[in-house]
Amino acid sequence: MGLFEKIKNGLKKTRDALFGRIDKLLKSFTKIDDDLFEELEELLVMGDVGMYTAEKICDELKKRVKEEGITDPREIRRLLEEIVTSMLVGGQELDIKTKPSIILVIGVNGVGKTTTIGKLAARFVQQGKKITLAAADTFRAAAIDQLEIWAERSGADIIKQNEGSDPAAVVFDAISSAKARGADIIIADTAGRLHNKKNLMAELAKINRIIDRELPESSKEVLLVLDATTGQNAVNQTKEFKNAAGITGIVLTKLDGTAKGGVVLAIKEELDVPVKFIGVGEQIDDLQPFDPEEFARALFADEDSIEEPEKTEEEPLSQEENTEEEFKPATADIWAEIDAEAEAEKRAEIEKQDSVQSRIEKEKAEAEAKAAAEKEKEERHKRAQERKERAKSKYNWNTAPVQDTAAQAEDDDWLKQWREGSNND
Repeated sequence: MGLFEKIKNGLKKTRDALFGRIDKLLKSFTKIDDDLFEELEELLVMGDVGMYTAEKICDELKKRVKEEGITDPREIRRLLEEIVTSMLVGGQELDIKTKPSIILVIGVNGVGKTTTIGKLAARFVQQGKKITLAAADTFRAAAIDQLEIWAERSGADIIKQNEGSDPAAVVFDAISSAKARGADIIIADTAGRLHNKKNLMAELAKINRIIDRELPESSKEVLLVLDATTGQNAVNQTKEFKNAAGITGIVLTKLDGTAKGGVVLAIKEELDVPVKFIGVGEQIDDLQPFDPEEFARALFADEDSIEEPEKTEEEPLSQEENTEEEFKPATADIWAEIDAEAEAEKRAEIEKQDSVQSRIEKEKAEAEAKAAAEKEKEERHKRAQERKERAKSKYNWNTAPVQDTAAQAEDDDWLKQWREGSNND
C-alpha cells in the first residue's frame, strides 16, 4: 500500500464524520449564502477543529469566494482543501542536522509514547542512521523494560539505569555513549507528569542544562506525543506542555481510530505548534512524517479512489511484544487530576489555618483559665489573711473584741480548723 493510501485509510473516520458531512452540506445548497457558512462553521466546530480555527477558515472562504467570483457551492470543497493545506504548512520538518542530534519525547501515560519512540528509532535505523535510546522516564513502572524491548526490535542502542534514577544522569550517559559510538541521533524518553508541573519543569531544565553543556551546537527537538482520540483535550495538553516544556513539535497518534482528526488544524492554528509525525495504524511503519498536502488530500479524497488493502493473516503479538502501556480512555482525566490536586492543596491549607486558629484559641482559653485560677487563689488567700487577723484581734486580751457576730462565727470556725491543721491557707 502506498503512503497516500495508508494516510487516506487512516483518516477514514475523520473524513466520514467531518468532511463527509461537509460534502453533503455543500450538495444540499444551490447557492452560497450566510446560511451555508453558518452551517459549515458549526460542522467544523463539531469536528474538533475549534471555534477560533473554524471562524478563520470560514472568513478565508468568504474572502476567496468573493475574490474568485465563485457561485457554485461545490467549488467550496476545493477551496477548503487549499485553505487547510496552507494552514498546516510550516515547521513540520524534523531538525536533525547535526551529529549527534537529540530528540526529547514527552507525553502522559497511555498516549503511545514508548511505541512512538520505538517506531521513530526503527525508521531512522532503516535510513542507515545509528540510534541511541535514553531510558530517562525512570519513574514510571515498566517504562525502562518496554523501551529495552523496542531497542531490540529496532536495532537501536539503549542506555538505562535503575528505576528511580536521576533522568538527567541517564541523558548524560546516553550523550557520552553516543559520542563514543558515533551515533547520529539520541532519542530520550522523558517523563510527562504534567499534573506536577513544577517537578516536570525542574526535571526538563536539568536535562536541558546537561544537553547545552555536553552538546552545545547540536540540533534538538522536544516532541509531545498526543492521543488524537481525545480531540480538543489534545489542544489543552499542548497548551500546558508548551508553557512547561517549550515543545517544538507534535506526534499525533491513533488517528486511524478516531473521527477527531480535525484537531490537527486546531493545534497548528491556535497554538502555532507544528505536527511532525502522525500515527495511522498499528504497524511499525504506520508512523509517518506529517505532510500537509497529503493530509489535506486524504481528508477530501473520494471514497471510490481508495484502494482496498490486501488482507493478510497477521500473527498475534506475543506477550513480550504487547508491551505498550495500556490506553486509558479518560486521558481527559489529567485535567480533573490537576483540579483535584489543587483542591486538595486548598483544603489542606484551610485545615492548616483552622488547626493554627484552633491551637491559638485553645492556648488563649488555657491562659484565661490559669489567670482565673490564680485570681481565685489570691482572693482566697486574701480572705484567709483577713480572717486570721480578725481571729488574732478577737483572742488578744489587749485588743477590743470584734462586734460583728457573723464574722465572729466565721472566724471561730476558721480558727478551729486552723488549730486542727485542716486549714492550710
